[in-house]
Amino acid sequence: MNGLQIIMVALLAIFVALLFVSRRAAWTYARYAALIVVAGVILLPFFWLICSAFKDASVLNEYTFLPPIAKISSKTINLDNFRVLFAEQQTVQGPVSFWRYIVNSLFLASAGTTLSLFFSSMGGYALAKYRFPGRGPILTFMLASLTIPAVALLAPNYAVIFKIGWLDTYKALLIPGAVSVMGIFLFRQALLGVPDELLEAGRIDGCGEFRIYLTLAMPLVRPMTGAFCLISFLGMWNSFLPPNIYLTTQSKLPLTVVLNQFIGTYVQQYGVFLAGTLIAIIPPAVLFMALQKEFISGLTSGAVKQ
Repeated sequence: MNGLQIIMVALLAIFVALLFVSRRAAWTYARYAALIVVAGVILLPFFWLICSAFKDASVLNEYTFLPPIAKISSKTINLDNFRVLFAEQQTVQGPVSFWRYIVNSLFLASAGTTLSLFFSSMGGYALAKYRFPGRGPILTFMLASLTIPAVALLAPNYAVIFKIGWLDTYKALLIPGAVSVMGIFLFRQALLGVPDELLEAGRIDGCGEFRIYLTLAMPLVRPMTGAFCLISFLGMWNSFLPPNIYLTTQSKLPLTVVLNQFIGTYVQQYGVFLAGTLIAIIPPAVLFMALQKEFISGLTSGAVKQ
């Protein structure tokens, strides 16, 4: 009987024992125990990742998690994976540090999120609060465009970017993604709930249209803003195919592309790859912790039919 089976038998035994004392206490215990077990199953891959990032390459595949206490030493648990990860990598353009890739990913994710938030919210505001000919067909066309797989547009996008000279520049990643159709739709749904009377009051007080959008409408859809920022940041942070196609200079690559280089036909540094993956999940995790309340509220703010 392994450790997991022993734990399950112990939990079941406690439940049976509580049944003889109080049924209410037994079922309360069962609910909490079930939640703890489910949370443990969800967190198990993260615990495995943390353990694998610190394991030496010689014992990486020998133990599922950590070696037995008697075998734990500097030869089995160490920081060698992180030392290799942060060692300067020699490239054609010169040595590049792993910190450079982290900064590249942070810049792309932050700049992409800022641009997409600005233009998508403006587009959603226009579709929600202005009446103009063709508004319905435009919205229909936008939603229909979501059915086209992004991979199918890679070839024409590459041809356009090549012709305008944006290859191996961040403009090839930031400008095409500056407007999100899904973002426009989400902001439109959220901004439909902003009272028109409030906007009219702003106009009567002499506010310009851009100021009304920025200071009156946007603060009222803060939950949607937080949710969209998190979704957009994660999308840019985890982007792999576009930077792998459009960027060629090693020093300009983001984390996702660089981490993939540690696992290939001739190089298989799984420990270093897992150490880099552990570092790569920290910024999105911190952002989610900061925006989790807005994320949950924002996803439900446009759920009511207007």
